[in-house]
Amino acid sequence: MKNHWVTFLGGTIHVKVEGKGVERFINQLTRARLMIWNVKRQGTNAITFYIRLQDLHKLRHQARKNDCRISFLSGQGMPFLWKRTLKNAGFLIGLILFFIVITLLSNVVWGIQIKGASPQTEHQIKKELNKMGIQVGKLQFNMDSLESIQHELTNKVPNITWVGVDLHGTTFHLQVVEKNTPKTKKTLSPRHLVANQKAVIVDMFVEAGIPVVKVNQFVNKGQLLVSGLIGREEDQKPVAAIGKVYGKTWYKTDVELPLQSEFQVFTGLEQKKYSLKIGSFSIPFWGFGKIKYKAYETEKNVHPIKFLKWRLPIDYVQKTVREKELAQRDYTKAQAISAAKELAVNDLKTKIPNDAKIVDEYVLHEQVENGKVKLSIYFQVIEDIAEAKPIVQGD
Repeated sequence: MKNHWVTFLGGTIHVKVEGKGVERFINQLTRARLMIWNVKRQGTNAITFYIRLQDLHKLRHQARKNDCRISFLSGQGMPFLWKRTLKNAGFLIGLILFFIVITLLSNVVWGIQIKGASPQTEHQIKKELNKMGIQVGKLQFNMDSLESIQHELTNKVPNITWVGVDLHGTTFHLQVVEKNTPKTKKTLSPRHLVANQKAVIVDMFVEAGIPVVKVNQFVNKGQLLVSGLIGREEDQKPVAAIGKVYGKTWYKTDVELPLQSEFQVFTGLEQKKYSLKIGSFSIPFWGFGKIKYKAYETEKNVHPIKFLKWRLPIDYVQKTVREKELAQRDYTKAQAISAAKELAVNDLKTKIPNDAKIVDEYVLHEQVENGKVKLSIYFQVIEDIAEAKPIVQGD
């Protein structure tokens, strides 16, 4: 047979014919147009050959016209392979189920370890993890990325400054740095405290050093505020001046805001699509419909699939398609001025220290031009204006 694939798919039978006149029987099969091959004599009264499975009925019909005895030695090809597979179906199903169960168990969270946190902070972290669905016994497929988990914890747990999140196998490892972690006190070199900008002194708290300015005094940038030289003039000793000198400072901010603006907003409608990614190929298994939104944004989460400690070359991919639409915001002049002031305040807060306070504001210039409100605002701020200046020999 030249076409081995055809014979394999259709199936073949190895036949043995015994008796007198086996040659006549072979000729009879040939005249009946039965396809036979690999004809071999086995002794004086026996011949073996192969036929197609589909010709089995014709073979039996011809055998009734002859005194030869026919036996079937073996069957080959897809039909017989499938039959043997069905006989072993229980074993195969068990093997497949075993692989599926082990794969699922390998992608379940079995442990959460938190280091560097006090018991109270650890309790808060676990509460936030529970809200995010990160719990022992939960599948990893539907969890957020490690970066998202880290960002959420940093924003929602007030007692931490940083948290590192890693996933090793089936265990989450969190390394926490708390805000109240005691810091090693540094030995300060002798220094003065000078003004870092122009200001009017409003208050002072000096721990070490000699104050040389008074409340309500105007000072320029670089002017000495607290001297690090103590003692009599002829016997002065340099120390590290320590303290806070609060001054009233001034900032000018220019801001403009359009009376009409357009921006994208989410409508709340979304579609979810799930697929398995093998190399560069993606096999969807849920969410086959076309995206029905005109404007949308897609969020993609990729979760690697593991088998025991090994990562398989398969990824579980979850896509969330969120509909968005164009919205228009219209301000009246008064509303635009109020919003512009808020923008100016928020911008100023990014430039001044966290403990600084905005105590007053003055609108220097206000104008509506080309559909925009333009403001120039003067802010008064109370902040610590002291900065260190090393004491060098000869001061």
